[in-house]
Amino acid sequence: MTEFDPEKFEDKYVHYFEELQEAYSNAYNQLHGRYDSEILKAIDRNVLSESEPFYEGDGEFRVELPDERVEEVRSAVGKPEQFDTVLEELVTRIEAELRRIFGFESAD
Repeated sequence: MTEFDPEKFEDKYVHYFEELQEAYSNAYNQLHGRYDSEILKAIDRNVLSESEPFYEGDGEFRVELPDERVEEVRSAVGKPEQFDTVLEELVTRIEAELRRIFGFESAD
């Protein structure tokens, strides 16, 4: 568990880069093998790579997605319902991983 400082999170890539990588990687690995790997990889490489995590306060995090990229990748993948399901679950898991890594909730 990493000690969390909300003010440092404003400059997250300097202070918490490894923790962010861990959260994104853990979320990806949790879904690997459960969903179409083409969709999972497309989201990881083309959407999440341009996403931005924010600390909302009270131990809550939010991952903001680049809307234009989401639409482009959804169209390119050609399976919009499956894409949306995978994307939603990945974001939910990233946010949960951030809460866990920074000590706001314990691992299940």
